[in-house]
Amino acid sequence: NFEKFFPNLVPQQLLVSSDRSSCIRVGAFIVIKKVIESYDLQKCLARRDARGVGLLLDLAAYSIVCESNVAQHYPEYAYNHPLMTPAHNIYSDSTVSRFLSEIDANDRLGFLERWNDRRHKRERIYVSYDSTNKNCKAGEIEKAEYGHAKEDCGAPIFNYAVAYDVENQVPLIYECYPGSIVDVSQLQYAIEKLQGYGYRDIAMILDRGYFSKDNIRFMESCGFAFVIMVRGKASFVNELILEKRGLFETKRACVITAYDTYGMTIREKLYADDEKERYFHLYYSMSRQCAERVQLENTLRQMEDLMDRARGSSLELAKPYEHYFNLVYHEAEGVKKFYGYSEREDVIEEELKTCGYFALVTSEKMTATEALPLYKSRDASEKLFCSDKSFLGNRTARAMSDDVLEGKIFVEFVALIIRSRIYTLLRKRVAEMPRKPNFMTVPAALRELEKIELIRQPNGAYKLDHAITATQKTILGAFGLDESAVRIAAAEIGTELQDAKEAGKETDDAPY
Repeated sequence: NFEKFFPNLVPQQLLVSSDRSSCIRVGAFIVIKKVIESYDLQKCLARRDARGVGLLLDLAAYSIVCESNVAQHYPEYAYNHPLMTPAHNIYSDSTVSRFLSEIDANDRLGFLERWNDRRHKRERIYVSYDSTNKNCKAGEIEKAEYGHAKEDCGAPIFNYAVAYDVENQVPLIYECYPGSIVDVSQLQYAIEKLQGYGYRDIAMILDRGYFSKDNIRFMESCGFAFVIMVRGKASFVNELILEKRGLFETKRACVITAYDTYGMTIREKLYADDEKERYFHLYYSMSRQCAERVQLENTLRQMEDLMDRARGSSLELAKPYEHYFNLVYHEAEGVKKFYGYSEREDVIEEELKTCGYFALVTSEKMTATEALPLYKSRDASEKLFCSDKSFLGNRTARAMSDDVLEGKIFVEFVALIIRSRIYTLLRKRVAEMPRKPNFMTVPAALRELEKIELIRQPNGAYKLDHAITATQKTILGAFGLDESAVRIAAAEIGTELQDAKEAGKETDDAPY
């Protein structure tokens, strides 16, 4: 019927445009393209043709520069930026949506396999593994299930995890799994995936959410070392902290100056049936103590305010209230009502004693001074999630089907790889500078580079609008670029845009 009524059109033929703005922003594009070429990401996307590879990398660049994942706004970005698609063709938002839905499991797994094949696996690497979750109200997302949301708005969630090589500062793998699965039970599957990619000598750096006897034994069975945090208030280390309390908090031999923390190391069994002793690293921080005591006092005050308002009502209070207070209920005429409370002073005082303390457990022998920087290195993986939600626009997925969601998460991971490299190079350059300028953060640097523009001349040629500023030279220097390199790259882009404008032909939207 389609061919009968529309004989001059071919199904799924979408128009692409080579019309461009008279002002093209090239600075951020040159940096992003250099990072892509240094990682050889085009070859990692070998299952796609030139158009598919170009569009996927353009979408990653779009999310980095514009901090957005809205497909409807992509043509606006493409109109005044160079692109990696052949002839710098601008694809419509409907084409982008269809493209995202066509990214299948073979594309994603093939990329991860080729990406990890390039990593050095003979040396020890420290892998920080962490996860987050995102609320999802789209009814057709199968992975969206009710679970333990970090920002609970009453909606289903799906989980997203990343394994990050803290030594080489690159993301290795990512996972997307149903929201009802808790973090502690997913770790073993992530370790099996790392083994599948050929990693053998790994030390896992983990937050307290992954602490369990089964996980520790599984890592040991795989030959993986670990550095894992445990809460100072946890029952199995609480007694240890109280026993050693007062022995190291003021000793100068125990100070870790870089983190304003005091620490000591002891050997103990982690569990009663543990086969060998572990290395417990106990730490005390005065600033942490103040913050935790203020937080505890505020929590108690909020609980008391709620209980004062609830007197005489049939409200049944949750377990945290029972932990800190003796609750008084009376039953009259078959109705249980809340009447009063009193503090459990012994419980609160014991908790106040452990404020400011925390502990790390390592499988290998090291000092407290050596263990703490290893754990602190996982801040890089936490910044990845901050970047993902805040600086890549992925706080909201904007997907109504599983295929589009999986495609967007894959593009998001590619963007994380690129942005992580930009962040690393900028931070390395700042460390070499006597003063830390405020324009060497990733968002500020990209905004400054966006000011490098090509202007279309009357003859159709594109030329740089003005010279590179001193600030821009400083930023470009972090990526090994100077003014002459930018001029050459800009001239090449200008020639490509002019050729595409002269060709000005429409191409069909064949499968990628």
